[in-house]
Amino acid sequence: MTVQTAEPAIMSDDIVGMSQHDTMARKILVIYLPLAVFLFVLLFPFYWMAITAIKPNDQLTNYAAHSPFWVVGPTLDHIKYLLFETSYPGWLWNTIVVSTCSTVIALAASVFAAYAIERIRFTGARVTGLLVFLAYLIPPSILFIPLAFIVFQVGMFDSKLALILTYPTFLIPFCTWLLMGYFRSIPFELEESALVDGATRWQILTKIVLPLAVPGLISAGIFAFTLAWNEFIYALTFIQSSENKTVPVGVLTELVRGDVYEWGSLMAGALLGSLPVVILYSFFVDYYVSSMTGAVKE
Repeated sequence: MTVQTAEPAIMSDDIVGMSQHDTMARKILVIYLPLAVFLFVLLFPFYWMAITAIKPNDQLTNYAAHSPFWVVGPTLDHIKYLLFETSYPGWLWNTIVVSTCSTVIALAASVFAAYAIERIRFTGARVTGLLVFLAYLIPPSILFIPLAFIVFQVGMFDSKLALILTYPTFLIPFCTWLLMGYFRSIPFELEESALVDGATRWQILTKIVLPLAVPGLISAGIFAFTLAWNEFIYALTFIQSSENKTVPVGVLTELVRGDVYEWGSLMAGALLGSLPVVILYSFFVDYYVSSMTGAVKE
C-alpha cells in the first residue's frame, strides 16, 4: 500500500515540474523573445546615432580597421561643431516655439470642436465628427501646394508664423477625434445636473468637462507636439533662411553639402533633436496610455 500511494505522488511531482518547465519555455518564446526583438529594433537606431555622434572621422567609414558597432577613442568634436559652428541652437529654439504655439492653437480649437460634436448633440454631429477625422487622412504632400500659395499671398513666407498657422491644419482633425472619444467617456449626468443648477455651457466646459479630461488633453497635446516637432514638408517649403529653419530641415539641408555628408554632426543633431520628445513622453506616459484607452474603448 505504501508503494502504491508513493508512485502517484512521484508522478504528480514530475507532472508539476514538466508543467512549470513548459510554462517557462512558453513565456520565453511568447513574451521575452518578442520583447527582446522589439526593444532591439526600437533602441538600436538611438544606439547607432549615439556612437556615430562621438566617433572620430577616421572610424566613420573605415570598417576594415574599426568595428561599425563600437567606438574607440570617442570625441566630442561633432557635437561642438554642431552647437558652436552651425545654427543648430537657433533651429532648436525655432522648433520649440513653432511646436508649442501650434499645439496650443490646435488644442484650443479641438476642445471646442470635440465638445460641440459630442456633448451638444446637434443634428449631423456624427457625420461632422467623421468628416473631421477623414480630413486627417489627407496627406500633407497634397495640402502643402495650396497652403504655399496662401502663405505667399498673405506675406508670411520665410517666417515662423507660416508654420504656426499651417501646422494646425493636420493637428486639429486627429486631436478633435481623440478628444471626442474621451469626452464621450464622461457621464452626461454631470452635465445635466449642472444645467439644472443653472450653469452655462462655458461653465460646464471649464469647470466640469476639462478637469475630468486632463489625461485626454495631455495625450492630444503630446501627439500634436510630436507631429509638429517632426514635420518636414511644410518647414522645407515655407522657410528659406537658415535662421528660421527647424531642426528636421536645418540638419538635413545645412549639414549635407553636395555629396558630402557630415555624418557625425548629422547623427548628433538627430539625437539631440529627439531628446525633448523622449523626455516629454517619459513624464506623461501614464496619462497618454490612460487617455488612449479611454478614447478607443467605446
